[in-house]
Amino acid sequence: MMTKIFRRCLAGALTGAVLAAAAAQPAAAGKISIGHTIWVGYGPLYLAKELGFFKENGVDADFQVVDDSALAMAAQAAGKLDGTATTLDEILKYRSPDFCFKAVALFDESHGGDGMVSLKEINSLADLKGKTVAMNEGSTSQFWFSYLMKKGGIPLKDVEVLNMSADAAAAAFIAGQVPAAVTWEPNLTLVKTKNVGKVLTDSAATPGVIIDVLEFSCSVLKDRPADVKGFIAGLQKAVDYIKTNPDKAYEIMAKGVGGYLKEPKDFADAASGVKFYDKAMTIEYFGTAAKPGPAADVIKLGNEIWSDLGKIKKPVTYDEIIDSSFTQ
Repeated sequence: MMTKIFRRCLAGALTGAVLAAAAAQPAAAGKISIGHTIWVGYGPLYLAKELGFFKENGVDADFQVVDDSALAMAAQAAGKLDGTATTLDEILKYRSPDFCFKAVALFDESHGGDGMVSLKEINSLADLKGKTVAMNEGSTSQFWFSYLMKKGGIPLKDVEVLNMSADAAAAAFIAGQVPAAVTWEPNLTLVKTKNVGKVLTDSAATPGVIIDVLEFSCSVLKDRPADVKGFIAGLQKAVDYIKTNPDKAYEIMAKGVGGYLKEPKDFADAASGVKFYDKAMTIEYFGTAAKPGPAADVIKLGNEIWSDLGKIKKPVTYDEIIDSSFTQ
């Protein structure tokens, strides 16, 4: 069985790469260091680096794989990373007067890559009342599940949440230990293959809700805007390359991201569950401070959900978490 590193988790340990980063000095001008978990949506980072798109824009890119986003954010707060790749809802929990950062670009949208599996007799969210649902508490899985329940007008207290990682949740469901679980690919396909239940719903039904963003510390945005612009330009060129050379792109990205995505076929399969965001899509989603795009809706939603769950101390505004000027 493949060993997998989970994205969007709240507990874990730093990898050796991040320990090395923590021991290093802050990045010099021209060098950008980014922390990220293993996720198909972050493939363009490695594609842009391998094809020289960062270098041609005057940037030396360095990536550190971290077991969970909370630890990457901690390393960034300590000045050991310039930024982090994670979900928009996730970063709301870490923004504070003492830790200033803003999202400046988009990677992807989960479009079927995340989902909820259930017993075949469960046909709606309402059928979950009184039942146990396994998921990773405090993660995007819980955010997305809470969004579905809120949208359906179903009180969260109507279900019991069993806290475990997305993979463990899927395994528990397949073993018949829980009637439903929130997880992601390749677990959704595994449930279908084993014919032990069904995918009750997936993120294709909730476009624009689970979004992966690139955020940088405010000090980096202020002191090194040229580096940030160069990095984003390289990233967006990589996304354009995927459109015209998908097979070659998947091969390069699979090698770079590694882990359970190290084989090009596995990467391509996983990529079918996401939408990579190009420059035009990013501009539309972010909008501007004067006229915010759909990102503002997710921020509002995230504030409400994380507040209800006791995961956020103070609501975060669009202006505090988004800087669209680098992509306009």
